[in-house]
Amino acid sequence: MIPLAFATIGEEALIKKISGKSKTRQHLNTLGFTEGSKLSIVSKSNGNLIVKIKGSRIALSKELATKIVIN
Repeated sequence: MIPLAFATIGEEALIKKISGKSKTRQHLNTLGFTEGSKLSIVSKSNGNLIVKIKGSRIALSKELATKIVIN
């Protein structure tokens, strides 16, 4: 298990855990990042990510991406 920020482009993964403060976890949950959801990394730039999850593409900062643990 690794933080999403360290995943490679094109990698498909399963979310195992969302960490951080309650407000951060709620924000990610609202965006569709829930435990058990599948996602893939579309691109990376300066540590920031574009992630495809539940049919949508979402940009995440490196800070938020480190809060998401994948398998």
